[in-house]
Amino acid sequence: MSGGADSPSPSLDKQFEEFRSQIEESGSLREKIRAVVLEIESTSRFMHSGLLLVHQSRPVPEVLEKANAQIGELKGLYNRLAEIFRECPGQYYRYHGDWKSETQTVVSLLAFLHWLETGNLLLHTEAEEKLGLNSSEFGLDIEDYLIGVCFMSNEMPRFVVNQVTAGDYDCPRKVLKFLTDLHAAFRMLNLRNDFLRKKFDGMKYDLKRVEEVHYDVKIRGLAATGDSNGNQGVADGQS
Repeated sequence: MSGGADSPSPSLDKQFEEFRSQIEESGSLREKIRAVVLEIESTSRFMHSGLLLVHQSRPVPEVLEKANAQIGELKGLYNRLAEIFRECPGQYYRYHGDWKSETQTVVSLLAFLHWLETGNLLLHTEAEEKLGLNSSEFGLDIEDYLIGVCFMSNEMPRFVVNQVTAGDYDCPRKVLKFLTDLHAAFRMLNLRNDFLRKKFDGMKYDLKRVEEVHYDVKIRGLAATGDSNGNQGVADGQS
Protein backbone atom coordinates (compact mmCIF):
# COMPACT_ATOMS: atom_id res chain seq x y z
CA MET A 1 0.00 0.00 0.00
CA SER A 2 1.17 3.53 -0.76
CA GLY A 3 1.95 5.89 2.10
CA GLY A 4 0.11 8.74 0.34
CA ALA A 5 -2.63 8.74 2.95
CA ASP A 6 -0.09 9.88 5.54
CA SER A 7 0.55 13.23 3.83
CA PRO A 8 -1.91 15.89 2.62
CA SER A 9 -2.50 16.20 -1.09
CA PRO A 10 -0.94 19.18 -2.86
CA SER A 11 -4.38 20.66 -3.60
CA LEU A 12 -5.34 20.45 0.09
CA ASP A 13 -2.07 22.11 1.11
CA LYS A 14 -2.64 24.87 -1.39
CA GLN A 15 -6.18 25.53 -0.22
CA PHE A 16 -5.28 25.82 3.44
CA GLU A 17 -2.22 27.91 2.69
CA GLU A 18 -4.56 30.36 0.94
CA PHE A 19 -6.87 30.24 3.97
CA ARG A 20 -3.95 31.00 6.28
CA SER A 21 -2.90 33.95 4.18
CA GLN A 22 -6.46 35.36 3.99
CA ILE A 23 -7.00 34.97 7.75
CA GLU A 24 -3.72 36.74 8.51
CA GLU A 25 -4.55 39.59 6.12
CA SER A 26 -8.04 39.92 7.62
CA GLY A 27 -6.64 39.95 11.15
CA SER A 28 -4.10 42.62 10.25
CA LEU A 29 -6.80 44.74 8.64
CA ARG A 30 -9.07 44.38 11.68
CA GLU A 31 -6.23 45.52 13.94
CA LYS A 32 -5.82 48.68 11.86
CA ILE A 33 -9.57 49.31 11.95
CA ARG A 34 -9.83 48.67 15.67
CA ALA A 35 -7.01 51.09 16.45
CA VAL A 36 -8.92 53.91 14.70
CA VAL A 37 -12.29 52.85 16.16
CA LEU A 38 -10.87 53.04 19.69
CA GLU A 39 -9.89 56.65 19.02
CA ILE A 40 -13.36 57.37 17.63
CA GLU A 41 -14.90 55.86 20.75
CA SER A 42 -12.65 57.95 23.01
CA THR A 43 -13.36 61.19 21.13
CA SER A 44 -17.13 60.60 21.06
CA ARG A 45 -17.11 59.80 24.79
CA PHE A 46 -15.35 63.11 25.46
CA MET A 47 -17.85 64.90 23.22
CA HIS A 48 -20.77 63.22 24.98
CA SER A 49 -19.52 64.22 28.42
CA GLY A 50 -19.38 67.82 27.21
CA LEU A 51 -22.87 67.72 25.73
CA LEU A 52 -24.29 66.31 28.97
CA LEU A 53 -23.57 69.69 30.55
CA VAL A 54 -26.55 71.06 28.63
CA HIS A 55 -28.74 69.10 31.06
CA GLN A 56 -27.17 70.98 33.97
CA SER A 57 -28.33 74.40 32.80
CA ARG A 58 -24.88 75.38 31.62
CA PRO A 59 -24.89 78.15 28.97
CA VAL A 60 -25.75 76.41 25.71
CA PRO A 61 -23.27 78.39 23.54
CA GLU A 62 -20.47 77.27 25.86
CA VAL A 63 -21.57 73.62 25.61
CA LEU A 64 -21.82 73.85 21.82
CA GLU A 65 -18.38 75.39 21.46
CA LYS A 66 -16.71 72.55 23.35
CA ALA A 67 -18.65 69.86 21.49
CA ASN A 68 -18.00 71.40 18.07
CA ALA A 69 -14.28 71.37 18.81
CA GLN A 70 -14.39 67.55 18.63
CA ILE A 71 -15.93 67.36 15.15
CA GLY A 72 -12.62 68.06 13.42
CA GLU A 73 -11.01 65.23 15.37
CA LEU A 74 -13.79 62.82 14.37
CA LYS A 75 -13.53 63.91 10.74
CA GLY A 76 -9.83 63.11 10.74
CA LEU A 77 -10.43 59.67 12.25
CA TYR A 78 -13.08 58.75 9.68
CA ASN A 79 -10.71 59.90 6.95
CA ARG A 80 -8.18 57.43 8.35
CA LEU A 81 -10.78 54.65 8.14
CA ALA A 82 -11.53 55.64 4.55
CA GLU A 83 -7.82 55.48 3.71
CA ILE A 84 -7.63 51.93 5.07
CA PHE A 85 -10.45 50.82 2.78
CA ARG A 86 -9.03 52.53 -0.27
CA GLU A 87 -6.31 49.91 -0.07
CA CYS A 88 -8.87 47.07 -0.06
CA PRO A 89 -11.88 48.19 -2.12
CA GLY A 90 -15.15 46.30 -1.86
CA GLN A 91 -14.61 45.27 1.76
CA TYR A 92 -16.78 47.95 3.44
CA TYR A 93 -19.66 45.73 4.54
CA ARG A 94 -17.45 42.79 5.41
CA TYR A 95 -15.90 44.85 8.22
CA HIS A 96 -18.73 47.31 8.79
CA GLY A 97 -19.66 45.66 12.09
CA ASP A 98 -16.30 46.74 13.52
CA TRP A 99 -17.29 50.40 13.65
CA LYS A 100 -21.07 50.62 13.22
CA SER A 101 -21.91 50.90 16.94
CA GLU A 102 -19.44 53.75 17.45
CA THR A 103 -20.73 55.46 14.31
CA GLN A 104 -24.32 55.30 15.53
CA THR A 105 -23.20 57.03 18.72
CA VAL A 106 -21.34 59.68 16.74
CA VAL A 107 -24.43 60.36 14.62
CA SER A 108 -26.59 60.73 17.74
CA LEU A 109 -24.17 63.30 19.18
CA LEU A 110 -23.92 65.24 15.93
CA ALA A 111 -27.72 65.20 15.54
CA PHE A 112 -28.32 66.44 19.09
CA LEU A 113 -25.68 69.13 18.65
CA HIS A 114 -27.25 70.21 15.35
CA TRP A 115 -30.69 70.35 16.92
CA LEU A 116 -29.42 72.50 19.79
CA GLU A 117 -27.97 74.90 17.22
CA THR A 118 -30.81 74.99 14.68
CA GLY A 119 -33.92 73.23 16.00
CA ASN A 120 -33.81 71.00 12.90
CA LEU A 121 -32.84 67.42 12.16
CA LEU A 122 -29.31 66.78 10.92
CA LEU A 123 -29.75 65.29 7.45
CA HIS A 124 -27.84 62.24 6.26
CA THR A 125 -25.85 64.29 3.74
CA GLU A 126 -25.03 66.86 6.43
CA ALA A 127 -23.77 64.12 8.76
CA GLU A 128 -21.54 62.77 5.98
CA GLU A 129 -20.23 66.26 5.32
CA LYS A 130 -19.37 66.84 8.98
CA LEU A 131 -17.40 63.58 9.03
CA GLY A 132 -15.79 64.13 5.64
CA LEU A 133 -17.39 61.01 4.16
CA ASN A 134 -18.11 60.32 0.50
CA SER A 135 -21.02 58.02 -0.33
CA SER A 136 -19.32 56.68 -3.46
CA GLU A 137 -16.19 55.57 -1.57
CA PHE A 138 -16.68 55.38 2.18
CA GLY A 139 -20.05 56.70 3.23
CA LEU A 140 -22.39 56.72 6.20
CA ASP A 141 -24.59 53.64 6.21
CA ILE A 142 -28.27 54.70 6.16
CA GLU A 143 -29.28 52.36 8.98
CA ASP A 144 -26.42 53.65 11.15
CA TYR A 145 -27.72 57.17 10.51
CA LEU A 146 -31.31 56.23 11.38
CA ILE A 147 -30.31 54.38 14.56
CA GLY A 148 -28.19 57.38 15.59
CA VAL A 149 -31.21 59.64 15.12
CA CYS A 150 -33.25 57.32 17.34
CA PHE A 151 -30.54 57.51 20.02
CA MET A 152 -30.69 61.30 19.76
CA SER A 153 -34.43 61.31 20.44
CA ASN A 154 -33.73 59.53 23.75
CA GLU A 155 -32.04 62.72 24.99
CA MET A 156 -35.10 64.88 24.37
CA PRO A 157 -37.32 64.04 27.38
CA ARG A 158 -34.49 64.65 29.84
CA PHE A 159 -33.58 67.89 28.08
CA VAL A 160 -37.19 69.11 28.20
CA VAL A 161 -37.58 68.38 31.91
CA ASN A 162 -34.36 70.19 32.77
CA GLN A 163 -35.21 73.17 30.56
CA VAL A 164 -38.63 73.54 32.19
CA THR A 165 -37.00 73.31 35.61
CA ALA A 166 -34.69 76.15 34.51
CA GLY A 167 -37.71 78.25 33.46
CA ASP A 168 -37.88 77.64 29.70
CA TYR A 169 -41.58 76.82 29.40
CA ASP A 170 -41.66 77.01 25.61
CA CYS A 171 -39.13 74.20 25.19
CA PRO A 172 -41.70 71.35 25.46
CA ARG A 173 -43.73 72.80 22.59
CA LYS A 174 -40.71 73.04 20.30
CA VAL A 175 -39.43 69.57 21.15
CA LEU A 176 -42.92 68.08 20.81
CA LYS A 177 -43.27 69.47 17.29
CA PHE A 178 -39.81 68.23 16.34
CA LEU A 179 -40.37 64.70 17.65
CA THR A 180 -43.88 64.52 16.17
CA ASP A 181 -42.53 65.40 12.73
CA LEU A 182 -39.61 63.00 13.14
CA HIS A 183 -41.86 60.15 14.26
CA ALA A 184 -44.14 60.76 11.27
CA ALA A 185 -41.17 60.69 8.90
CA PHE A 186 -39.97 57.36 10.31
CA ARG A 187 -43.42 55.88 9.77
CA MET A 188 -42.85 56.28 6.03
CA LEU A 189 -40.15 53.59 6.20
CA ASN A 190 -40.66 49.86 5.89
CA LEU A 191 -38.17 48.88 8.58
CA ARG A 192 -36.68 45.39 8.19
CA ASN A 193 -33.78 45.78 10.61
CA ASP A 194 -35.05 44.40 13.94
CA PHE A 195 -32.75 46.60 16.03
CA LEU A 196 -33.73 49.73 14.10
CA ARG A 197 -37.43 48.86 14.43
CA LYS A 198 -36.97 48.41 18.19
CA LYS A 199 -35.25 51.78 18.49
CA PHE A 200 -37.99 53.43 16.43
CA ASP A 201 -40.64 51.85 18.68
CA GLY A 202 -38.84 53.47 21.61
CA MET A 203 -39.20 56.89 19.99
CA LYS A 204 -42.93 56.90 20.68
CA TYR A 205 -42.16 56.69 24.41
CA ASP A 206 -39.84 59.70 24.09
CA LEU A 207 -42.70 61.49 22.34
CA LYS A 208 -45.19 60.49 25.02
CA ARG A 209 -42.95 61.75 27.84
CA VAL A 210 -42.49 65.10 26.11
CA GLU A 211 -46.27 65.32 25.54
CA GLU A 212 -46.82 64.82 29.26
CA VAL A 213 -44.43 67.64 30.15
CA HIS A 214 -46.02 69.91 27.55
CA TYR A 215 -49.50 69.16 28.89
CA ASP A 216 -48.38 69.80 32.46
CA VAL A 217 -46.89 73.16 31.49
CA LYS A 218 -50.10 74.13 29.66
CA ILE A 219 -52.51 73.25 32.45
CA ARG A 220 -50.36 75.22 34.89
CA GLY A 221 -50.62 78.25 32.63
CA LEU A 222 -46.87 78.43 32.10
CA ALA A 223 -46.77 77.94 28.32
CA ALA A 224 -45.70 80.86 26.14
CA THR A 225 -48.61 82.79 24.66
CA GLY A 226 -46.85 83.87 21.46
CA ASP A 227 -46.09 81.71 18.45
CA SER A 228 -42.32 81.72 18.39
CA ASN A 229 -40.30 80.21 15.58
CA GLY A 230 -40.33 76.45 16.04
CA ASN A 231 -37.10 76.09 14.04
CA GLN A 232 -35.11 78.44 16.23
CA GLY A 233 -32.12 76.80 17.78
CA VAL A 234 -31.75 76.49 21.55
CA ALA A 235 -28.47 78.36 21.38
CA ASP A 236 -30.24 81.30 19.72
CA GLY A 237 -32.96 81.24 22.32
CA GLN A 238 -30.51 81.32 25.25
CA SER A 239 -27.57 83.26 23.96
